[in-house]
Amino acid sequence: MDAFTTGLLHRIRTTETDLTRARETGDDFLAEVEQAELDDLHRLAAEHGVEVSAARA
Repeated sequence: MDAFTTGLLHRIRTTETDLTRARETGDDFLAEVEQAELDDLHRLAAEHGVEVSAARA
């Protein structure tokens, strides 16, 4: 796995964790920001053929 893929998958995992935390604490604004970031990361992964399910492994 190259550095780009590794970094992207790490950012996805981190953003998913941050999104969960924002939702759990009721921070709606932060949850929206994190969701937008996650959407962008998924789009970037798709554009580069990165298997996102690997982020959960």
